[in-house]
Amino acid sequence: MGCFKSRGHLRESEEKLLLCRSTSDTAGLSRQPGSKTPALDFYKARYEGCPGAASPGTSCPDFRALCARLAAELATLGALEREREEGTEALSAGDGPGAEEEFLRQLAGLLWELHCPDRELCGGDCAASLREPDARLRLLRFLCSEVQAARLLRLRSRLDPNPEPSCGEGAEAGSGMVQELILTLQALGLPRPTPGTPACQLLRDLHAKISELLPSLPPESLQPLLNHPLDAPRWEVLASLSQSLRDQYGCRRCLLLKRLDLTTSAFHWSDRAEAQGEAMKAVLIPIREALTSESDVSIAHVLAARADLSRLVPATSKTARRGTCCAINKVLMGSVPDRGGRPNELEAPMPSWQSRREDGGGQKAGRKKKKK
Repeated sequence: MGCFKSRGHLRESEEKLLLCRSTSDTAGLSRQPGSKTPALDFYKARYEGCPGAASPGTSCPDFRALCARLAAELATLGALEREREEGTEALSAGDGPGAEEEFLRQLAGLLWELHCPDRELCGGDCAASLREPDARLRLLRFLCSEVQAARLLRLRSRLDPNPEPSCGEGAEAGSGMVQELILTLQALGLPRPTPGTPACQLLRDLHAKISELLPSLPPESLQPLLNHPLDAPRWEVLASLSQSLRDQYGCRRCLLLKRLDLTTSAFHWSDRAEAQGEAMKAVLIPIREALTSESDVSIAHVLAARADLSRLVPATSKTARRGTCCAINKVLMGSVPDRGGRPNELEAPMPSWQSRREDGGGQKAGRKKKKK
């Protein structure tokens, strides 16, 4: 009965949670370069209805419909990594007898796909965690924040579809460092620097803006994974370890790429592949050329890693398999004949056949005289 009593309030909360489309579009399109968006009002409009919407549990169809609506918008905005077939929902909020179990199964895969940092929701039993109202509130806030970020990214691409790569003195057009700097400035809400801006001035502005925003974050947020101070000897050791790992993983990547080449070449042996050979190459070659043996992981990635990166989930756990399982895993191979080839079963080869020699092997005929 509690589910039906709260449906009216849940509908109202759902509208409050999802009214940001017109708000974000209007605020983003009306923003001029150098101005600031009303982030506080946008935050209030997004999260004001969360406590009321989280009151019913996963057994309530309206709660499942709200989560499914947020997941559907994430899929529409392209925020989900895994491709889905046309007409397939990221979350289904059906009303059948097994609707809640199916919803929880799909929700666990969705949270894993979105890299949810909440360990109780993503790392353990999702169904047991969502029995608590606080866990359901965290779930709705996480989904709402993902929708908000996806909308802002979509809005940014509409406002600035072709950003200028040059943003400072000595910057090369199209370089990866410049692109990362542009994204950092946009994330902090700073205007793009004028050409000729010294790098030291730009770094001071970035440091001042980040120092201003850090106190507003929750405690123990953005803790670095590497929290030891680095002096000159440690920098040398870190650089040596990085180079050793790059060499080792470069060798492994070469081996995997060689296996990939041999596997794909085997598909061209059949008679059917002769007619489809050019089409297969047109699809495979662009993908293969993008794969290189050189690793792009550097010391900068180690310094930028945060403590939540060390949250490891076994690849064979039920939670991980919900997001990685596919239909081919259920196909079982039939029994195949033993082809042998074991080293202990090898036998010496038969000697080759030769014709008999006429000279009797090169010995002289006749009896040998006995010695007296």
